Amino acid sequence: MDDVFTFLVGGKAGEGVKKAGSVAAHIFSSIGRQVFQMDDYMSLIRGGHNFSVVSTSTRWISSHYMKANLVVNFDKRSCENHMNNIAKNGIIVYNSDEQVDVDGIGVPLTTEAEKYPMKRLMYGVGAIAVLSSVIGFEKKELNEIIQKQYPRGIEDNISFANTIYDLVKSDCENKFPLERGDKERKIITGNESICLGAIAGGLDTYYAYPMTPASSILHFLARQAENFGLAVVHAESEIAVINMALGSAFTGAKSMVGTSGGGFALMVEGFSLAGITETPILVVLSQ
Repeated sequence: MDDVFTFLVGGKAGEGVKKAGSVAAHIFSSIGRQVFQMDDYMSLIRGGHNFSVVSTSTRWISSHYMKANLVVNFDKRSCENHMNNIAKNGIIVYNSDEQVDVDGIGVPLTTEAEKYPMKRLMYGVGAIAVLSSVIGFEKKELNEIIQKQYPRGIEDNISFANTIYDLVKSDCENKFPLERGDKERKIITGNESICLGAIAGGLDTYYAYPMTPASSILHFLARQAENFGLAVVHAESEIAVINMALGSAFTGAKSMVGTSGGGFALMVEGFSLAGITETPILVVLSQ
């Protein structure tokens, strides 16, 4: 698709990578473009390597593209991992405080971020500043985005964003101006889609023990429980979850549980019991 634009941002957990991807998706949808976002993250609170890929088009888009027009890397590992993800005529912007021998545009993210209390947490704001410059947004539009999407420490975030915007302006400004769509688009996550489908199908009860990436199903349904008359239970373990769901289903309630790999491994005996007793339950195995 000729009008596809892809933004990739990478760094350590705790540096605002996922948030930057989410903000980018909202930027694209706000100007009427279709969006597909994919987040890749390790099971770590800090460190490791996380990245977010956001592809956008004026037409229907059903997946992300790994060849990115703009790649923003916060650390050396991200640079090494994503050098092959740059599209023809693409731009790579990297943290020059952590990497120097890169064929791209160096920005002293660490030096600038250390001037503020939130320090590395502000890297994501810097990525949005770079993106705004590349797609032709003015500073006023950038500041409005920061105010809306980064409400904590607004003044510092705006100051940092403007600094990064100015640093990359001569190299990046309006490199990939985006065609705008006819109306603002709504964004929905995969897990929210699962929730809405379950509710539409008559869901009565949902049981879960938090395990990424299924946790947001629990959070969404808990927020909507009163609106749709749902029983949403955060149980003490995965074993309790599957057995509670079986008990509810035995009484005739439409029951669903959500978990991921290791959590599902703890449910297998209860899951087998569902098969033996022909008790219908829905298990979301999130990956």
